[in-house]
Amino acid sequence: MNQLEQLKQYTTVVADTGDFQSIKAYAPQDATTNPSLILKAVQKPEYRPLLEKTVADFPKASTGEIIDRLLIAFGVEILKYVPGRVSTEIDAALSFDTQATVAKGRELIALYEAAGVPRERVLIKIASTWEGIRAAEILEREGIHCNLTLLFSLCQAIACAEGGIKLISPFVGRIYDWYKKSTGIEYAGADDPGVQSVKRIYQYYRKFGYATEVMGASFRNTSQILELAGCDLLTISPDLLQKLADSDAPLERKLSAEVDADIQKIAMDEKTFRFMLNEDAMATEKLAEGIRAFVADSNKLKQMIEGMR
Repeated sequence: MNQLEQLKQYTTVVADTGDFQSIKAYAPQDATTNPSLILKAVQKPEYRPLLEKTVADFPKASTGEIIDRLLIAFGVEILKYVPGRVSTEIDAALSFDTQATVAKGRELIALYEAAGVPRERVLIKIASTWEGIRAAEILEREGIHCNLTLLFSLCQAIACAEGGIKLISPFVGRIYDWYKKSTGIEYAGADDPGVQSVKRIYQYYRKFGYATEVMGASFRNTSQILELAGCDLLTISPDLLQKLADSDAPLERKLSAEVDADIQKIAMDEKTFRFMLNEDAMATEKLAEGIRAFVADSNKLKQMIEGMR
């Protein structure tokens, strides 16, 4: 078996793309999207018609409503190629507004259900701010499952687990980027700070029996992926999926039910969350940077749509 096939023995493989053809080629269980990936996709000739059709079908809709419709159109198409779930992201501009995030999550699920997609096949992606986590907690109680993204620290992961969130996406590559820039070190294998962060979260969840799924995300190389074989899920870009498929090197499970006995439980409330996040310069900076980048790409998409009307 190639490495991708070997990985699928231990971990649910998810495609991190809005490209339907890539999803079809690698047969993942689930797929994830974000504003940057959707913006990238609609600039390709093969996906431009989906944008044009969405704009034409809703001539009286606001630009924001058009974007929601476009997200659902991509999600519906993606679900034709995966047997599991698609993650659809809420506008990152709402990252600090709990009630607006709840309202938008309900709207997106309603649009999916109107398109014939049951809510069980959708994960609503929300930034892992305190306000976002609280919004996801409300949505989860309504049977709307969430994927908490832009997650860089243990305090974010604990708050998600205690909120009963379905799934989290710790960002391996962006953590690696920060430490590489900060220290000048090219981390590899088990020494990679992004890998270590996911392992720590995975072990914490196992030790204390949390049901929240851990999905490593934002990979820079296959070494990071191989070090997390055994994680609940890994969402991987098409280029790295191809590299795994091209390699026949043996792959071993690195994460399992065995946990570090020294892990101590942390009581998480808002004050603890905010203090721990503030003490973690990397997590604070990457969370803010990630929200800004997603907002910027959403604005580019809005400008593109407005130019078509």
